[in-house]
Amino acid sequence: MLLRGVAEDVLAYRSLQDLLDQQFDAIVRHQAERLTSVGETILPALQAMEARRVHRVSLVATLLGADAGMSEVFNLLKGPSRLALEGNWAELEQMVVDCKRRNTRNSILLTDQYSIMQRVLHGEDQIYAPL
Repeated sequence: MLLRGVAEDVLAYRSLQDLLDQQFDAIVRHQAERLTSVGETILPALQAMEARRVHRVSLVATLLGADAGMSEVFNLLKGPSRLALEGNWAELEQMVVDCKRRNTRNSILLTDQYSIMQRVLHGEDQIYAPL
């Protein structure tokens, strides 16, 4: 179950990377409907990934105790199973970092666009710099 869950998360994070790129494209193109649609797709994907993470933590705790981590799980396995889990885990860790970076990029862009639109619609707080 543990190996399958990590492999499923690798696939899910690949999909999330694509969704975050679609979200970025929708933000750049000011496509509100598409942005909403992508967001509605991202949320359940994140919920499924979180459920797998919680299950994974529970499995590791059951196998090795509450303080155990994945490195201890690797030590339980031999041969192809160990190599597969280590490879998937390393890839998963890299994708998590990459998705966080993409999400930050999208958030900054969306926030900047909102700020610009607010200034356009409502004007600057101070048009002239104080003397």
